[in-house]
Amino acid sequence: MRGALASLGMIMVALLTGCTPEAGPVEPGPTRSETPASGPPSTAPTPRPSPSTASPTPTPTPPPAEVSAGRILADIERLAGDIGPREATSKAFYAAAELVETRFDDLGYRTSRTEVEVPAGNSWGTRVRAGTSANVIADSPGLDPERDHVVIGAHLDTVPVAPGAEDNASGIAVMLELARLAATERPEVPVRFIAFGAEEPRGDGDALHHFGSQQFVADLSGAERRAVRAMVSLDRVGVRADYVPVCRGGSYGRDLQDQLRAAARAVRITTRSCENRSSDHWSYEKVEIPAARLGSIAYAGYHSRDDVPSVVNRGQLDRVGRLMWSWLGRLRS
Repeated sequence: MRGALASLGMIMVALLTGCTPEAGPVEPGPTRSETPASGPPSTAPTPRPSPSTASPTPTPTPPPAEVSAGRILADIERLAGDIGPREATSKAFYAAAELVETRFDDLGYRTSRTEVEVPAGNSWGTRVRAGTSANVIADSPGLDPERDHVVIGAHLDTVPVAPGAEDNASGIAVMLELARLAATERPEVPVRFIAFGAEEPRGDGDALHHFGSQQFVADLSGAERRAVRAMVSLDRVGVRADYVPVCRGGSYGRDLQDQLRAAARAVRITTRSCENRSSDHWSYEKVEIPAARLGSIAYAGYHSRDDVPSVVNRGQLDRVGRLMWSWLGRLRS
């Protein structure tokens, strides 16, 4: 019995030993502070390119304003060709005044008219009745007549028989072109443009000449007169020549004459100095305001029916326009 139990014990030990796996060496695992030699692919996001920091394409700078002789010629044709003679008190004069005022309005100027009373008389051989003419005034936006500004003027009327292409649709047309340029690129010094009525004489002597400008200057207050830095009259500026006349009426126009000639040299335009008192600049000079006149080349059609658009020259109109635009661009407040 005792032997049987011993045998059974040995069998049980053998069975238990066979069911237990044989122990082998154990590989140490990684600690928490170690990085596995290999592992799953990184899940960090792929860097994206940063947004472009290039500046947006700049708005192109508009080209500088340039004188258009074609526009000037077209206005001469309208005034002298379509409307014709513009005696200061006539319906034709007022049609021309309406054209000029509308143009100023369309360009954004502050416009006004002043009435000009003129006597009866003899206008270059033709009897004319007393009546009412007008000055058409266009002020740059914000212009204060009691603060520093310049005046550019041209007379709108003609003697009774003349279509007045040169005398003085040429001056009016260049003035309108300057107004267009100044509306596009405003000069540093404000500009007042004036189309004067009744410049042509109605008799002999200074008292019967330049009615529109004489009245306009007489109506200025002392502060307004002092505010006019300079006045330039554009009168008969289109007849062909190889130079531009730059005239003054007296000593008060000397410095302005020099400034205009310097502005001409800056754009390679030849000028000649002269002295006369037969345009609206003289009304300003007489009250000691610096004034000058551009124009006065002699021509066969003067004060006659032959003063038609064919007498003006494209190149001369261009020169006068560029000279004046150069002068305006050189003014400093």
